[in-house]
Amino acid sequence: MPDTMRAIRLTGPVDVDGLTISEVPIPGVRPGQVRIRVTAFGINESEKTSREGKSDADFAFPRILGIEAVGVIDAVGEGVDLEPGSKVATMMGGLGRSIDGSYAEYTVVDAANVIPFETSLPWDIVGALPEMMQTAHGALTAVQLQPGQSILIHGGTSTVGLTATAIAHNLGATVIATTRNPAHFDVITHAGADHAILDNAALPDTVRGLAPAGLDAALEFVSAAALPATLALVRPAGTVCFVGALTGQWTIPDFSPFSIPSGVRLTSYAGAARDLPAAAFDSYLKAIEAGNLHVTIAGTYQGFDGVAAAHRALASGGRPGKHVVVLA
Repeated sequence: MPDTMRAIRLTGPVDVDGLTISEVPIPGVRPGQVRIRVTAFGINESEKTSREGKSDADFAFPRILGIEAVGVIDAVGEGVDLEPGSKVATMMGGLGRSIDGSYAEYTVVDAANVIPFETSLPWDIVGALPEMMQTAHGALTAVQLQPGQSILIHGGTSTVGLTATAIAHNLGATVIATTRNPAHFDVITHAGADHAILDNAALPDTVRGLAPAGLDAALEFVSAAALPATLALVRPAGTVCFVGALTGQWTIPDFSPFSIPSGVRLTSYAGAARDLPAAAFDSYLKAIEAGNLHVTIAGTYQGFDGVAAAHRALASGGRPGKHVVVLA
């Protein structure tokens, strides 16, 4: 095996053209760790933020970006009960932020952050899944969504919003998903939304018309400031989960707990790989294989030379969906 690998390793903030390939040492494996030969990875907003040098203090240069990956186990450390050659997914756990990430031929992660799987799906489909599937699954678990219930996905064109829509639809829930652009209605409905609605001043009345007794659940992806309005649409004993802030507003100034309607539950989901059990991931893979769960992919890019193009496409905010780089 060679001593070096190709990777996109940044030593400081760069624009898209700075996402260049270099040769770096292949990382070794310590006890409790797994080395993965990377076959595909998704491109995420947090990686754009890190590339621009705008991340939180848990990120530091120099760094290989990439918070998720799929691939094949290449080597395992002492105490790891996983077999080389196994297909695995990994995400979060500091990947691409406090430790080197997936924009590389090989990446090393803690075995606790690895999900083994078997599937006949192509790498571009599987490569889209880890981060958005883990977050959507965790958020839907947090609201305890059940078949036959109703749920609002506020921010329905985000990658996680589209994935949550697909999972909720496959579960048998009635899904109401929002967008600010009516041109994206087709993407939302194709993902599984029963109702695609505009996120405008009429949103509360539109939702109440669709769920007059109140929603059973809602996922908030748009803004912390939107939480009071979202909470007001949920029935007593229903749950709202704050998952993200597409607008960048993560807190509510002068928040009062009394703004939460009586009996309505408010929770949040931040996420970790352990929140997506292998059995759950396997069930989603089987649902995708059967055509019952739709994965929205905006674009697929080949090799490290495609990373810059993927970042440009992500920044353009064109058609919703995941941008995926395939190395295999």
